[in-house]
Amino acid sequence: MTCTDDAAPPAVEPLESPARGGVPGRVRSGEKVRPEQVRVHNRELLLRTLYREGPHSRADLARRTGLTRVSVSEVVGELLADDLVVEVGTRSGSRPGKPAMMLEFHEHGHQMIALDLSHSTLYRGAVLDLGGTVVARQDVEIGGSTGDDALAKVVGLVGSLRDQVTAPLLGVGIGTPGIVDVTGVVLSAPNLGWKDLPLRSVLVERFSCPVVVSNDANATVLAERSYGRSAADTLLIRVGVGVGAGLLLDGTPVLGSRFAAGEIGHVVVDVASDRQCVCGKAGCLETWLSTRRIRDDLSRARTDAERNRVLTVAGESLGAVLAPIVAALNVSEIVLSGPHRVLEGPLADAVTATIRERALTEAHGDIVLRLSDLGDDIVLRGAAAMVMNHQLGIT
Repeated sequence: MTCTDDAAPPAVEPLESPARGGVPGRVRSGEKVRPEQVRVHNRELLLRTLYREGPHSRADLARRTGLTRVSVSEVVGELLADDLVVEVGTRSGSRPGKPAMMLEFHEHGHQMIALDLSHSTLYRGAVLDLGGTVVARQDVEIGGSTGDDALAKVVGLVGSLRDQVTAPLLGVGIGTPGIVDVTGVVLSAPNLGWKDLPLRSVLVERFSCPVVVSNDANATVLAERSYGRSAADTLLIRVGVGVGAGLLLDGTPVLGSRFAAGEIGHVVVDVASDRQCVCGKAGCLETWLSTRRIRDDLSRARTDAERNRVLTVAGESLGAVLAPIVAALNVSEIVLSGPHRVLEGPLADAVTATIRERALTEAHGDIVLRLSDLGDDIVLRGAAAMVMNHQLGIT
């Protein structure tokens, strides 16, 4: 599975699950299962088992997955040939008979390119292996770029990172602000000046490799679930060049019928406000909470009290938007992702206080609000997790 294999059908969902977004090769509910789909399903099942549980023998995998030993042997042969699995020696111990050869998910066999477009001053990029280790990094200054200029910088960054890949490339993952459909079209990203931009198609045509594009908040909540400690029901707020939310219900991402679930940044908080937003309205949540606006507001604060007031007002604005969401969905956890120096303290306290003030305390008073532990790499890790999910069926 290298960059030249983009025409091959991507990995499918487990057979008991519906297809994701109509991607070719995936099993739809009620659809007759074809032999190719069974084969890819079995590949995913074995890869997930080795990825999550560590080394197993072929016999272990048959017992653990319920597949026949013949099926396991056939699929393992393919995975060894694709350098996704490696043999790591025989099992230690004194069991009778021939020692079993142990198999392990090969974290270093392939690499991925991940981009984070959520920052206000730069685009961040990295090459990662399948274990999530960063192999190379590169950033590019935005310099106020929008539209075609911003796209050119994204293409240039992917190209530069592609030159730093040292193993077969599994794919490219991109987390971007805005509304993104399942085909990788950025339907709307006001902060980047993009509308109906077929970002995935542009990059596939340019680099001939698998590409996955998603909203940065959705990428972030996937990273939090895959690499962090999020609950199965989690609302994650991503504060960057814009403000968005990623939502997991029972561990499943919620995208919405028009892919705009979580687009809370352009909810109007104050209809009487004169704070203009890039979307054309005034008084949107982003006009208080985006990193650019908070930075501007804090630059005018002269005392600690004024600084705390700026952060408190931003937190109150976010809490006002989140309270009805919490009331409607009864989520157990809210995670804030963004610059910790801004989000922790007065801002986070104001979010919690406002939610408890505006929502039913008996039902939602025990809600947990915390900051993500994944740091500045959270969108990059989410973008890599999207590639793993799309190409290998691993989450």
